[in-house]
Amino acid sequence: MSSKETCLLLGATGVGKTLLLKRLQKLIVHSLDELETPPSTLPTVGTNLTDLTLKKKKKVTVRELGGCMGPIWPSYFKDCSSVIFMVDSANTAQISSSCIQLLSVLSAEPLSNASVLILFNKRDMPCIMSLIEIKSLFRMDDIVASATQPITILEASARSGEGLKEVLSWLESVMVK
Repeated sequence: MSSKETCLLLGATGVGKTLLLKRLQKLIVHSLDELETPPSTLPTVGTNLTDLTLKKKKKVTVRELGGCMGPIWPSYFKDCSSVIFMVDSANTAQISSSCIQLLSVLSAEPLSNASVLILFNKRDMPCIMSLIEIKSLFRMDDIVASATQPITILEASARSGEGLKEVLSWLESVMVK
């Protein structure tokens, strides 16, 4: 494998993938205290590649795939070592389709050994479901028990910066293997 690892960033349209990447880039260079007002973003149509330099100069390329590209996500599975799957905690109408997408990702043979982070985003919104409610709707205990991959579950707000340090720590831990 190359010296640069690849992580896929997946999730439905509007879950905050682009903002997460922009905020992670800033966080690597600055502290959380220095995160300015979040930049505006547009839905990704296609793919965005972002190189992140983690601790110990380990480089990871994060390939963000637009939510509208769901049907062709599998064509990108072969060359990745990890996956961040984002879910919008405030969009109750999207939860069931996000769960179906997640199951499809987890059952894909090329990802059978990939490390997976399920990231419940938008925790700063006023009308979110609790983590217990979302985990129940997703039947997360069953998913984790039956998955071949190591799965980590985190909550975050790409907008406020809450949970971003944990996302970076996860990336560093799976890229150091």
